[in-house]
Amino acid sequence: MSAEFDLMTAVALRDLIAQRKVSPVEVTRRALEKAETTQASLNAFCLLMPDEAMETARAAEDAVMQGGPLGPLHGVPISVKDLIALGGKPYRFGSRTMVDNVAAADAPVVERIKAAGAIIIGKTTTSEFGCKAVGDNPLTGMTRNPWNLQKTPGGSSAGAASSVAAGIVPLALGTDGGGSVRIPCCFTGLAGIKGQFGRVPVWPVSATTTLAHVGPMTRTMEDAALLFMAIAGYDERDAYSVAGPVPDLLAACKADVKGLRIAYSRTLGYANPEPEVVRILDVAAKQFEQLGCVVEHVETVFERDPVDVWSAEFYAGAGTRLRPFLESQRELIDPAVADILDQALQQDLRDYYPKVFERYAIRDKMRLFFERYDLLLSPALPVTALDCGKNIPDHLGDRNLVSWVYYAYPFNLTGQPSATVCAGIAADGMPVGLQLVSRAMDEANVVRAAAAFERAQPKGYNVKPFSA
Repeated sequence: MSAEFDLMTAVALRDLIAQRKVSPVEVTRRALEKAETTQASLNAFCLLMPDEAMETARAAEDAVMQGGPLGPLHGVPISVKDLIALGGKPYRFGSRTMVDNVAAADAPVVERIKAAGAIIIGKTTTSEFGCKAVGDNPLTGMTRNPWNLQKTPGGSSAGAASSVAAGIVPLALGTDGGGSVRIPCCFTGLAGIKGQFGRVPVWPVSATTTLAHVGPMTRTMEDAALLFMAIAGYDERDAYSVAGPVPDLLAACKADVKGLRIAYSRTLGYANPEPEVVRILDVAAKQFEQLGCVVEHVETVFERDPVDVWSAEFYAGAGTRLRPFLESQRELIDPAVADILDQALQQDLRDYYPKVFERYAIRDKMRLFFERYDLLLSPALPVTALDCGKNIPDHLGDRNLVSWVYYAYPFNLTGQPSATVCAGIAADGMPVGLQLVSRAMDEANVVRAAAAFERAQPKGYNVKPFSA
């Protein structure tokens, strides 16, 4: 299989497979070969599955040749994050405390990508229990960014981002409890979607059950829409699962954006972005105006930073679930993760529950905000990719493991749909991401606007060819 297929979109690859112009067997073999040859440099995978992947690919090719019905992802390679259950396979959460854990059954999203015809080549790395916004853990080590091997791809869906940005696979599944799809998409130039809370089922139950999402990570918004539609929809195993039809996001990718009302905020009222990020986002805001959107500068979206509200929910949930490990196997856990979980477990119920009510008030404030606007535009992150080994940007040393991501966690609190795409390339040669947020249940508008922005950019603006 020629290297020219490495950066082909999933939509194009699927169509060529269906037309018998490209072999699923050759596509899968190429993906596995590239995964293996880049593992020493990128460390994107914690598990490769060559035998199962090739067996699935041969069955996919037989189905094409026999003229049988083909799913929307038929023959397309995909990676799955280690926080997502793949039945009968290691399910380690990036932690030495879970090294012998095996998933009892497939997560709903895994069932659905299999039914859609995708070929799973392996599981990708994560920060430990998804608790950091960068890509390392004591079990699997450092995962690196294909744009610059001295930089992190972000986290916690680190390997998912690297596997797509390096051209190993066109599709990856990540998780997002505080930005873990959007953060690595931003750092690696990818497109990602965090749908409405509950739109994509999450099961087994997450430790951060009221914040958790599963979402697509791809090189184009159209590919993200394709994968999102394959995994979204009601599942009774998720107590928060949204019933009702899944919006047609592929159609949204082709829709005109003229007349959309966009509120543009550089800081949401409290963030501290680098000047280079602001410069690139200012240009992006002007491009939305050129596309026919009505863009209004609205600096203060939140009256104060809601990070303590988010932290109370996220780290208390994770800490409660992981308390036995903290008490009996602390030496095996990433020290930075252990320390922040300790802090969360010290909160009193009288401190916790006022934050629950504050979360409800934030949701209501955003409901009213989106009576005036269709979308909120902001940076996805305040910085470009950090150096490997750093947990927090140097100039944001007063922030914690996740609070420095400013723009991501508020919308896990509200549950609203959000998406990120590459806004441009900074002076350091690294991608800068933009984030779009919509009113509740309106994934179509974030995808519509993100896809329109992508179409207006030079072809391949968000891709840097990578080789081991």
